[in-house]
Amino acid sequence: MGERDWPVAETIDTERLLLEPLRVDHAEELAPLLDDPALYEYIGGGPATPEQLRERYGRQVAGRSPDGREGWLNWIVRHRDTGDAVGTVQATVRLDGDRPVAELAWIVLAPHQGRGYAGEAAVGLVGWLAEHGVGSLVAHVHPDHRASARVAERLGLRATDERVEGEVRWVAP
Repeated sequence: MGERDWPVAETIDTERLLLEPLRVDHAEELAPLLDDPALYEYIGGGPATPEQLRERYGRQVAGRSPDGREGWLNWIVRHRDTGDAVGTVQATVRLDGDRPVAELAWIVLAPHQGRGYAGEAAVGLVGWLAEHGVGSLVAHVHPDHRASARVAERLGLRATDERVEGEVRWVAP
């Protein structure tokens, strides 16, 4: 995998979920679900209108990796049966020397938490990354967020003593 030829995000199927590549226009669908104080920092500030979310997604996408050494892949997670958006998963792929490393993140929206969707989506994402030559994984988990720690454990990651912006760095052993 060269510096600039990261795979293009494609739909990923899991048992209960469909992960479809996130587009800027998904922000309107996600906006009412993202109106959650715990997520404000993730989306770039306080509560946002759909138009503000569209702008933020656009800025995030446009600002990623001008040198081609980073690939930002993001999916909207949908329930297979209902089509409801339940969250997002993402992988930021960087080169560490010649080795691609994926930094993973996941969010399950409040109305859908506690059903194992984050773990299922993350496992699907990691499988897709492995098929595309990315085998080294990293995640950053808030120290008090036990559900996210369980997802990291399910992926085979282990907590380190390192903190990044207050979050625990998890790595593959």
